[in-house]
Amino acid sequence: MEEVENLIDLEIDGFPSTSKMRNGRYQVEDDDKIGLYSYKVQSTITSRLANTMIQAKMVNNAKRSQHIVFDVQVPKGAFIDNFTMDVNGITFTSKIREKSEARKMYSQAKAKGKAAGIVRSNALDMENFKTEVNVPPGMRIQFELHYHEMIRRKLSSYEHVISVKPGRLAKHMEVDVRIIEPQGLRYVHVPNSLGDHFDGITTISKGEKKIFNGYFIHFFAPENLDPLPKNILFVIDVSGSMWGLKMKQTIEAMKAILSELRAADQFSLIDFNHNVRCWRDNLVSATPAQVEDAKKYIQTIHPNGGTNINEALLRATFILNEAQNLGMLDPNSVSMIVLVSDGDPTVGELKLTTIQKNVKQSIKDEFSLFCLGIGFDVDYDFLQRIATDNRGMAQRIFGNQETSAQMKNFYNQVSTPLLKKIQFNYPQESVSDVTQSSFHNYFGGSEIVVAGKVDTENLQHLESIVTATAANAELVMETLRDVEELDGFMKKDKYADPDFTKKLWAYLTVNQMLAERNTAPTAALKRNITKSILQMSLDHHIVTPFTAMLIENAEKDEIMLADQPKDPRRGCCPVDNDPHFIIHLPKSQRNICFNINSEPGKILNLVSDPGTGVVVNGQLVGAKKTENKKLNTYFGKIGFYFKNKGLKVEITTETITLKDGSYGITLTWSDTGHIIRKQLLISVKKENNVTITVGEEMSFMILLHRVWKNHPVNVDFLGIYIPPENQFSPAAHGLIGQFASEPEVYIHHQRPGQAPEKQQATMEVKGNKLTVTRGLQKDYRTDRVLGTDVQCWFVHNSGKGFIDGHYKDYLVPHLYSFLKKP
Repeated sequence: MEEVENLIDLEIDGFPSTSKMRNGRYQVEDDDKIGLYSYKVQSTITSRLANTMIQAKMVNNAKRSQHIVFDVQVPKGAFIDNFTMDVNGITFTSKIREKSEARKMYSQAKAKGKAAGIVRSNALDMENFKTEVNVPPGMRIQFELHYHEMIRRKLSSYEHVISVKPGRLAKHMEVDVRIIEPQGLRYVHVPNSLGDHFDGITTISKGEKKIFNGYFIHFFAPENLDPLPKNILFVIDVSGSMWGLKMKQTIEAMKAILSELRAADQFSLIDFNHNVRCWRDNLVSATPAQVEDAKKYIQTIHPNGGTNINEALLRATFILNEAQNLGMLDPNSVSMIVLVSDGDPTVGELKLTTIQKNVKQSIKDEFSLFCLGIGFDVDYDFLQRIATDNRGMAQRIFGNQETSAQMKNFYNQVSTPLLKKIQFNYPQESVSDVTQSSFHNYFGGSEIVVAGKVDTENLQHLESIVTATAANAELVMETLRDVEELDGFMKKDKYADPDFTKKLWAYLTVNQMLAERNTAPTAALKRNITKSILQMSLDHHIVTPFTAMLIENAEKDEIMLADQPKDPRRGCCPVDNDPHFIIHLPKSQRNICFNINSEPGKILNLVSDPGTGVVVNGQLVGAKKTENKKLNTYFGKIGFYFKNKGLKVEITTETITLKDGSYGITLTWSDTGHIIRKQLLISVKKENNVTITVGEEMSFMILLHRVWKNHPVNVDFLGIYIPPENQFSPAAHGLIGQFASEPEVYIHHQRPGQAPEKQQATMEVKGNKLTVTRGLQKDYRTDRVLGTDVQCWFVHNSGKGFIDGHYKDYLVPHLYSFLKKP
């Protein structure tokens, strides 16, 4: 098997020297009475497979019971395979079950009042594993979590990141990382992030044996090859939401990336908002003059308008297809598209599945599509699907001061194609269940990993033949290895994982099937893949999207659930229609809805945040006449007051006005344009929506709903959408602002309602027991006519019991009034 240069970059993330720790925290009612007397992390890397264990031992020194939260971060993509808990000698162990079965068992236990919950929730590049346990006074508790992941080679090195954030000062702190690499190490770099007390990483080098325990792993990373020429199209989102730091950093990154193009490369640029523009209508050689001209073009971009992703990508594929049809592409070259975007489509084709289908049909498996999703509100799942579907990959770029460096780092990973059309071949009579063995491209600094099962009893030697196209030749690479068991080798080191080949094979296989499921063309194929993933998850004891982990004691009278979340809904809190509030609770993955029935002319406070100085109020307008003895009301005017900037924004169904003292400027809904004042951006999309962006801290979207001018009942009105990433202070209140701090919601006793299709349940929240009804409400961001159905639990009586106080407590006298403290 191919020898590779091993560079392992080990990073241990963030252990503060004081007890004021933010993430990975232990939250308790009486914080000083909970003692953390031991916190251990053990991570062993056996030939790219990292097994990590996090253990915490705590004691309740208080005179009353305390809620202790075990909250740790695990890398995205890691598989949690075990969790144990010991409460004063009572041990809880874990089992993997099919998700619906696990949830059923958990619900049955919960109904008896014998259960506690474990939640696994989505974050950015990490995920949280969290459990809360009620511990009586004087009792000790021990948590232990195990997960494993494959460390991938990027830019000729491997990076292993461990989040070490215990949340309080530990009496004993231990981080033990061991690396067992049969092929040897070139160097190990450990950033000094833990202080002088944490040093001494043990590295172990062994021999050259590669096959073990009925499975093989083939690592392939050739170097010292001439790069293949590339044909690359950069497709850059320049819509209004890219304004500010995002665009500045993107321009900076693109100028640096253009400078790195090689003379043999061909390239062009496409920038798009609601329209699509090409710097050149065809590919041009990356000469110094063309590169400089492209840099000048990039520098002139000014973001505004909407987002037409479909047309932009189809234009890019047209340019590449046309160049290929005209014979303008080197047969040995690699063609790719790099999409840079921060948002969803808002113009042209809006249905994501249709865009995915259009791009797939246009690319025809000839090119690769790489996607960079900038910021926190981008639909990253869509970018991942469309990239994976077209022989590429996606990466989230966090919109901050480091955006430029992140973009350049990603580009460097795909900037040097060394091989194309790589095929791995193994003897069929002795090798089975091989993971992906055909690859479109191989880029310098990366690594291809292939795994499979091997019949070691009837085979003395394992042969592999790899074929590929290089810059100057067709390559055939043969390897021949003795089939030798590694039992003796592994037994010499107590930290080595004897099942690392089996785990790596399972890890690759499950991830491959998850990717195939996302792009399955038929429902039947998707069901078959789902069954295979489920069986693999059960066989290898790992939590995947189709399994959950049950934690129970020996008597099985206490049961907990470790579960991956349902797909999170984008957007925190829409208020639309008459007016209807949809409050998304990300921790519990629920949507709670309520209506406010008030009178025309009344002003409702939506957000009142004295901490950030932000106020959002909405004034009601009535329908033209009553229907069914009821006069519907809608938001006809929305006011924003940014006290710290001295700015006020008034949005009606006719105009959008910015006020700064005596200064004022007004746009109408017939305009497409933007206003910038004191780092506040107002972007108007003609007859559609307005977005208000305040630096990187917060944003708001206001949708315009037009009705037929002579409609006998309905009137024009506004809807407002507030994303969950908005950085409100803990002091935020208002009909929406109060949910910046998510309340604990418990929904149980689900039962048929008066109408069979409208199920009812009991909801416990804020000390209240409410009867809620299951139903559908509309989110109009992607379809302003028909809307998108959102399932939610509806709270009756204008949200009584779910909102603090009565809805009349949120009436304010003026459009820019702060809400008085209750």
